Amino acid sequence: MNWKKIGILTADIILSVYLVLAITAFNCPDDQDAVCREVKINITDGTGNGFLNVNEVKMQLQHAKIYPLGDRMSDVCTRQIEETLLKSPLVDRVECYKTHSGHVFINLTQRTAVMRIMANNGESYYIDNLGAIIPSKNNSTDLVVATGDIKQKYAQTALKQFGLLLLDDSFWQSQIEQINVLPDGSVEMIPRVGDHIVYLGQPTHLKEKLTRLEKFYRYGLSKAGWNKYSYINIEFNNQIICKRRKL
Repeated sequence: MNWKKIGILTADIILSVYLVLAITAFNCPDDQDAVCREVKINITDGTGNGFLNVNEVKMQLQHAKIYPLGDRMSDVCTRQIEETLLKSPLVDRVECYKTHSGHVFINLTQRTAVMRIMANNGESYYIDNLGAIIPSKNNSTDLVVATGDIKQKYAQTALKQFGLLLLDDSFWQSQIEQINVLPDGSVEMIPRVGDHIVYLGQPTHLKEKLTRLEKFYRYGLSKAGWNKYSYINIEFNNQIICKRRKL
């Protein structure tokens, strides 16, 4: 007798039996009948200027009749949950998955708003970091508000770039309260500190203009007084034109 072959054959039989039992146990009726015991929703965004909350996501799924809590795990369709949530104009990305312990996880990234638009024509909305329009909601944010003669295309290009620049600079993010767009497309800024208006001209070379203005703030107005001038023009390179306030 070839004991080596018999030993190998016996080991194969034992391994096969183990695999059959493991697969059977994994697909046992108890697992198939398991229900969703908990739904965990995690919402993230890059700036803290998001609008969605867990309750709104839950209500959206309930409205679509696919909120999985209490459903059989085998009936929970993660792809359908993802596709439903992606229909929201506030949502950027969604990942949904379920576990054998009866949990459904929904990881959602909402779009990043960079500026709020309140145009003279009555339109009110937000612009995100990709230049897309986010419907206006009654949310309180620290975003800069842009007013004036604003067309959507202008907001999606020039004002989007301006908003990205402000979000990337903590000094200007806290200093600028409002942006006003004039009929010719030029831009004025209203700061939080100082009773004056800053004229930037057309929204080009913004980083250079703001750098020049910051230096003027730090080394000029901090000594002369924040309310000495009523109008500051930084439109042209290498110069700052100030209009003294009338006494």
